[in-house]
Amino acid sequence: MEFLLQAFWAPLTETYFQKAMIGGCLVAIVAGVVGCLVVLRRMAFLGDALSHAMIAGVAGGYLVMKLLFGIEAHAFGMLLGSLLAAVLTVALIGLVSRISRIKEDTAIGIMYTGVFALGVVVVSIFRSYIHIDLMHFILGDILGVADTDLWVGAVVSALVLTILILFFRHFQLATFDPVMAASIGLPVLLLDYALTTCVSLVVVSAVSMVGVILVVGLLITPAATAYLLCDRLDRMMALAALFGVTSVIGGLYLCVWLDSAGGGAVMLFCTLQFLVVLVVAPRYGLLVRWLRLRRLVPQQVVEDVLTTILRHEGDTLLTVIRQYVQHPVHLSKALRQMEQDGLISASGGAYRLTEAGTKEARQVLRAHRLWESYLESIGTPQEALHSTAHRMEHMRAGGTVDYLDEKLGQPARDPHGHQIPPRQENDKQT
Repeated sequence: MEFLLQAFWAPLTETYFQKAMIGGCLVAIVAGVVGCLVVLRRMAFLGDALSHAMIAGVAGGYLVMKLLFGIEAHAFGMLLGSLLAAVLTVALIGLVSRISRIKEDTAIGIMYTGVFALGVVVVSIFRSYIHIDLMHFILGDILGVADTDLWVGAVVSALVLTILILFFRHFQLATFDPVMAASIGLPVLLLDYALTTCVSLVVVSAVSMVGVILVVGLLITPAATAYLLCDRLDRMMALAALFGVTSVIGGLYLCVWLDSAGGGAVMLFCTLQFLVVLVVAPRYGLLVRWLRLRRLVPQQVVEDVLTTILRHEGDTLLTVIRQYVQHPVHLSKALRQMEQDGLISASGGAYRLTEAGTKEARQVLRAHRLWESYLESIGTPQEALHSTAHRMEHMRAGGTVDYLDEKLGQPARDPHGHQIPPRQENDKQT
């Protein structure tokens, strides 16, 4: 027990760990909140694009400050250059997608790789003036957070969160129903640019602390994790911020215990957290989905039961029903479910259709007899009509049965001389 307390307490006494935790949590909170809008708008690729394109802005800001003012690695110059590069990238993406047939996701891929390549070329050409470690830029060093990075992160976080709080309803409406937002006079395009600017600020302020890979991960993964747990945007944002903070704290402890890279450990913990939620989420998790599928009764079994009871015109024993159901393994579950749904009623070991069950059974029987008529019209042998139609009678989606009826000239009887039930006006084919 004492060993465990020491393992958790000892890192907290180190200054580098404290700075990493504060800086990482600042980034995680604002990235998680903004990331919810990014995920819901399906803009995940944009965060990756901005973070990679930033190298051109970093290189430009570094070069300008060095040549004009003689200052090396000045945070403000590189921050301003990064922001300009991000805005330029977004503008180019919008321009290409608007004036050409190229879709936005393709334009993002073209522009961000182009701007990233420009940054790499500038760094290599002016390598005597620019001293930037590209690996540090990509992977980051969360355990080496400087005081300047903390101040920049705090200011940007406060600014972005203020914007999102003040215009939360506007962003919410523009995200879920942009047409309605435009119809009531909201400046949807301006809101899009405002969101893009917020994403750019988050990325620019965070890359110097955590690197390209981690900032994209914190922007997307906590928001996606929260998306599995709730359907309200405000709760999703709160949960995303919480998951971002737990990812940073858990990842920092992991990197100290394993003596590994800080950014990689944080992203690994964040991804593992997502995978756990993906499995156990109460509504959208894999476990719940598996249980739901196990409880699901095949519609084909339900329809076989309905038509069997309808053909026997009254109380039908279980042994009789079992002879006509194609998948008898689901029969007991199907009968219980059909009783709950009010399609059949049970009495003395026999089953009878209710009024709702009779209506549904007649539509299945209608489909069966129309399929028999269609199969005969295309030359199917008489002995194969019933068995083939029995398999195809369950295909009733998308107006299939009505199409057959119209194509056959609305026949009154099937090839065996049986009457074809008419279509019910309120029938919802499934």
